[in-house]
Amino acid sequence: MTARRPLIAGNWKMYKTVQEARDFAAEILELVDNVTDVDVAICAPFTALPVLKDELEESIVHIGAQNMYFETQGAFTGEISPLMLKDLACTFVILGHSERREYFKEDDVLIAKKVKTALDHGLTPILCVGENLTLRESGQAAAYVREQVEQDIHGLSPEEVKKIVVAYEPIWAIGTGRTASPQDAQDMCAAIRGTLTSLVGAVSSQVRILYGGSVKSGNIAELMSQPDIDGALVGGASLDVQEFAKMIHGVR
Repeated sequence: MTARRPLIAGNWKMYKTVQEARDFAAEILELVDNVTDVDVAICAPFTALPVLKDELEESIVHIGAQNMYFETQGAFTGEISPLMLKDLACTFVILGHSERREYFKEDDVLIAKKVKTALDHGLTPILCVGENLTLRESGQAAAYVREQVEQDIHGLSPEEVKKIVVAYEPIWAIGTGRTASPQDAQDMCAAIRGTLTSLVGAVSSQVRILYGGSVKSGNIAELMSQPDIDGALVGGASLDVQEFAKMIHGVR
């Protein structure tokens, strides 16, 4: 089995002013400066990215965005291109988050275009998939998530898929305090890896699969002990610098 390097990625969502971002960046560097065996990323609002570039570029903490358009430039008012993200030292970009799918009506066709564009410009997509409570309770969760994965990576080569990070986020566990049990999370992450295997073959063993949904320092170690969970996409807990640092240290 291929050893996959753990990744802990914070998703700040629509939080933190520029000054708050600067303060967080300075403090997180002090707290994780001795971490060598875990990849760390902060996916911040666009307004905070220049500050994170100033504070974190060339450090062990990677910078990521929370969204991106699939064109490199043009008359797309309000959108941000991959070239702009690269200019701000971003290496990751969250795509297909359930909040983008639900509130902004992003579908799998659009998300697939974004994933392809990110890869074409050397950005690592953190592709989010996951089911709501109704699908979970009706027994349709695995089939639904499998279809999301199939559509979102449609047309990509095995070499491209190898560069993607997939984040399984059960919608019913995001920001609710409810967490999928480690076994539930493992079962879905294994199903995702199985889907990838059926589509692109053996390189699926190299794809990092994260769990997201009310992850915190108290449950990170148990989740990370599962064979197909390679890290976490952290929402609320990533806003607290001490808690985020505890999580990073908790996977080592």
